[in-house]
Amino acid sequence: VQLQASGGGLVQVGGSLRLSCAASGGTFSSYAMGWIRQAPGKEREFVAAVRWNGGNTYYADSVKGRSTMSRDNAKNTMSLQMNSLKPEDTAVYYCAAGPSLVAGGTGNYWGQGTQVTVSS
Repeated sequence: VQLQASGGGLVQVGGSLRLSCAASGGTFSSYAMGWIRQAPGKEREFVAAVRWNGGNTYYADSVKGRSTMSRDNAKNTMSLQMNSLKPEDTAVYYCAAGPSLVAGGTGNYWGQGTQVTVSS
């Protein structure tokens, strides 16, 4: 599975971003999909995930209530809408796939990262 992330950028505190991921080269619909992030000097951490059928979503406590996951298996795409962004959301965000995501893990496949910077 190849994953291509887009949508990062520079945003002010309280702003919004939509991260998108396009998948190819595999049976996209059979994988749990999600996002992980890595801030400078920190380990990669789970952010959010959605099951293969789009019926269940999972969020880290740090983004819960201000983020929404969605996926479109017909288009092989997935998105994460993030609102009320905080400086601590600053990180490189990676699109990920794999069963461990629904348990808060970091997945088995990753795309290239996209930088999200939240300025105060």
